[in-house]
Amino acid sequence: MALLTFAGAVVVVVVVLLRHPVELPIALILLFATVAAAWSALVNRGLARLLAAAVAIVALVTVVLLPEIRSFLVISVVVGLVLASTAAARVAIGRDLAPVTGGHIALPARHGVLLMNPWSGGGKVGRFDLEDKARSIGVTPVVLQRGDDLRALAEQAVAGGADVLGMAGGDGSQALVADVASQHDVAFVCVPAGTRNHFALDLGLDRENVAAALDAFGPAVERRVDLALIGDRVFVNNASLGVYATVVQSEEYRDAKLATTAQRLPDLFGPGTDRTDFRFAKPDGSTARSADVVLVSNGAYRFTSMNGFGTRARMDEGLLGVVTVTVDSALDVPTLIAAEMAGQISRFRGYEEWTAPQLEIDSGQPLVDVGVDGEALRLPPPLRFRSLPGALRVRTPVDAPGAAPAALAPTGVVNVVRVLFRVLSGSSARSHPQRVSTRVPGQRNVDGFTDRGETP
Repeated sequence: MALLTFAGAVVVVVVVLLRHPVELPIALILLFATVAAAWSALVNRGLARLLAAAVAIVALVTVVLLPEIRSFLVISVVVGLVLASTAAARVAIGRDLAPVTGGHIALPARHGVLLMNPWSGGGKVGRFDLEDKARSIGVTPVVLQRGDDLRALAEQAVAGGADVLGMAGGDGSQALVADVASQHDVAFVCVPAGTRNHFALDLGLDRENVAAALDAFGPAVERRVDLALIGDRVFVNNASLGVYATVVQSEEYRDAKLATTAQRLPDLFGPGTDRTDFRFAKPDGSTARSADVVLVSNGAYRFTSMNGFGTRARMDEGLLGVVTVTVDSALDVPTLIAAEMAGQISRFRGYEEWTAPQLEIDSGQPLVDVGVDGEALRLPPPLRFRSLPGALRVRTPVDAPGAAPAALAPTGVVNVVRVLFRVLSGSSARSHPQRVSTRVPGQRNVDGFTDRGETP
């Protein structure tokens, strides 16, 4: 299906260009104008907004009414085929590429404790009956109550002798409990009972089968992963600054995301507005003085689009990932959208990415809006970010998928097509053999850390 739909998209474009070599380019230009005018309407107010909206509507209607080729329908079909091909390719490649590296098989927990947030993810703790399932495998469940201090409960669990500490909740809760586990060198289990569960995704867990993560309290794959700091606050995924971080500060955002975003855009991008004041060093030694989006992550994200902020192939390199996006004008928006839809966001001219062990972001603002693992904060600058290499001992079930989508998928159209043909021919698409080492206690592992308690 992935190969056929991709070929179908190519055929449709070629046939239409051969039959109508003028109309299709005109349609694309009109769509470009529609998007640029629509963006101008969003970031302006009053008469300027009305005029830009009128231009967008006229351009869009002209696309629909173009004679003969029905260009709007053709473009919709091509976009639909490309999206279908992408989705089918992910399923086709699936788990067959998943490498598990740098880990060892650890013995079952002697005293496992699982902290649970019953409100996270719309009540996944109750829906998946995690409390009873934890008890059934000899793990002590601790369900949060209103007003409880999660960090204090985690500290009490360690003081009570827990050798494996787990958290069933969202990424913010995962970061807090992971910080406690790291400080005491206690193994950590991530149970994806939150809404998005990005940390679980990049650990290679099956987010749909929440209860399966409890198997990590038994014989499990244990490995070291990094944590990251902003000031003295640990995060497991990312910290975002700029437009997104500012919009989510609004109290109305949670209940009306699109309306709140549209309301705030003129203040952020409208005429006469000042760019967000960010100052930070770039890899070439120059100093950046603004950006619309800044993302600092625990490990480098592999981006094909900005939707969902991508995934990380690895979290054990001791590096922060840094991504910035800058939109200079309305004319940038169509190319940004095209790059987003094509899964080639890195080709957008306002996109930059690099890695660094640490980063400092300064600003003239007294407080900077920051989204840290999904939590909206306002922090005083300068913001100092730092990677904590190998800080966390994390356990995952032996039969978990074992890698994030970024580690599974090949890069580039040619490589994807090559792998899909290998799958179609019946040969394995695996790019690397799985490596889960079994070592005697005290022996140093491939990542340089000493293993504890593994099965010989």
